[in-house]
Amino acid sequence: MTDNHHMRRRLATALARSETVDITTIGRRSGRPRRIEIWMFHFEDLFVVTGTPGRRDWMANVLAHPRVTVHVHHPERFDVVATATLIEDDGFRRRFFSARRPAWYRTQVELDRLVDHAPMIALNPQTE
Repeated sequence: MTDNHHMRRRLATALARSETVDITTIGRRSGRPRRIEIWMFHFEDLFVVTGTPGRRDWMANVLAHPRVTVHVHHPERFDVVATATLIEDDGFRRRFFSARRPAWYRTQVELDRLVDHAPMIALNPQTE
């Protein structure tokens, strides 16, 4: 088993138990690390970070600097470096927001608006 495959399984297992992680991005203007707590989902073999529509500093940061660090707290503690990519596929976005686990988002914003305007990235764990 490759190191990347092992890390993906470890991360997926952690997210099945707790969807909350911290991510450290690099500030697009300052160049300094910025750490935030955020929900992350394992969906269709992708690690997805999203939010309700609107300006998000974390999104602007990853668009400028796609390398991030994911900090997992539960059930074990570990950090993993990942590369962020923008998710623009409307079919995927609709399937994601229609799924059970991210249902909270639909209580905040209608489905079509989420599909069209919510920030959404996939994080691909890297081996260093």
